[in-house]
Amino acid sequence: MQHESPVPPPSGGPGRAELTQGLKGRQITMISIGGVIGAGLFVGSSTAVATAGPAVLLSFLAAAALVVLVMQMLGEMAVANPDTGSFSTYADRALGRWAGFSIGWLYWWFYVLVIPIEAIAAGEVLGGLAGVPSWIPAFAVIVVLAGTNLLAVRNYGEFEYWFALLKVIAIVGFLVLGVLAMLGLLPGSGTSGVSNLWSNGGFAPKGGIAVLAALLTAMFSFQGSEIVTIAAAESEEPKKNIKKAIKAVVWRLGLFYLGSILIVVSLVPWNAEGLAAGSYQAVLERMNIPGARQIMDVVVVIAVCSCLNSAIYTASRMAFSLAKRGDAPASFAAVSRGGVPRNAVAASTVVGIVAVTANYLLPKIFTYLLASSGAIALMMYLVIAVTQYATRRRQQETAEVRMWLFPYLTVATIVFIAGVLLLMAILPGHRLELWLSFGLAAVLVTVGFRLQRKQGSGSGSSGLTEGRGARAWPAGRIP
Repeated sequence: MQHESPVPPPSGGPGRAELTQGLKGRQITMISIGGVIGAGLFVGSSTAVATAGPAVLLSFLAAAALVVLVMQMLGEMAVANPDTGSFSTYADRALGRWAGFSIGWLYWWFYVLVIPIEAIAAGEVLGGLAGVPSWIPAFAVIVVLAGTNLLAVRNYGEFEYWFALLKVIAIVGFLVLGVLAMLGLLPGSGTSGVSNLWSNGGFAPKGGIAVLAALLTAMFSFQGSEIVTIAAAESEEPKKNIKKAIKAVVWRLGLFYLGSILIVVSLVPWNAEGLAAGSYQAVLERMNIPGARQIMDVVVVIAVCSCLNSAIYTASRMAFSLAKRGDAPASFAAVSRGGVPRNAVAASTVVGIVAVTANYLLPKIFTYLLASSGAIALMMYLVIAVTQYATRRRQQETAEVRMWLFPYLTVATIVFIAGVLLLMAILPGHRLELWLSFGLAAVLVTVGFRLQRKQGSGSGSSGLTEGRGARAWPAGRIP
């Protein structure tokens, strides 16, 4: 049995336990691809289609453009200084301890809640197939994937590699069948052409407001692109892997999401009853593909297991990073001899299990828990943009990756995100998510400011003390 390595106080110094560089290049590549492919694409996209009709393509295009811009900004900072804390660490350095503390804990909370979401989805499918109560496979999936994360980072990487590969194969197969059906070249297909783009009330049957409403669903579907900047810190060539992933984000989003949604709205009427069961399943059934439902059940289980696997990994690494900066219990920074922050993995998993239990015993409480994370993705994007703006303003030399048309696109991104948050406040269906997320953020920001003030008064500095070693940028890098 491996013992935990002792970790000195967050003040740093030689001998601090560190994570290993156990992830391989091929695993990082698949993590970057799989990060944006979840059940939201295979099933949840049907909600966006029903909301906006064929014009949902504009919603996904706008969401994809935002993610590309945010990833370019994050890539600029991550290539200069790869770090497991990613944007939380960069916000800590550029904006202050309060920013790194609050967005780090918000991000941790977001992924801790992803654990029950995906486990419940897996439980529903597996429970139905096996004829057992859904809570049994839900808990079983969490235990299995938490176990792989506890052993070594390469186990997470290998599981995610195969999960992502199977998801890519499923999407490519869907795209090939879809194109053949659209061209009328798929034998036995019950649908063809692209007339559904305009024949059921027009391209935007519910108007422009509906396109904006669908934008929210589309944006949350893209959550996960940033995971590669966290995982790359545990690879042998983090800078190379991050640059490769940033360059690939455009074609990934374009091919997998926009291509898939185009096929869906072309082959299935946006108001079709069967669409509620899932966009992919509806298309496959109209193509007369045998066993469409069973095929999608398998794909959905793979997708949710992949997201759950990544959620445990991502939450634990953010907790580890916060602990190293003195913003989380010191035990979270302890790592095993294999370089795994087991306490952080265990704590994140336990909170996820508690949330799953709440779903089955106190469903109303669980609904409020989920709502509290509804706007965190947008907050993360906003923090990344503001951090990149502040960091670039103090840059002393050319970075290997640079944000395009700085500062104009950065400012435009900040304004766009603020507009989307305003939209959430206006649309009744998203107000609860916004206010609960803002409430949680307000509490964390308040605590973060108090910690920063306490740190500043204790050191006689402005809050940027030498004790927080992670805050100093390496010489010759972005300051």
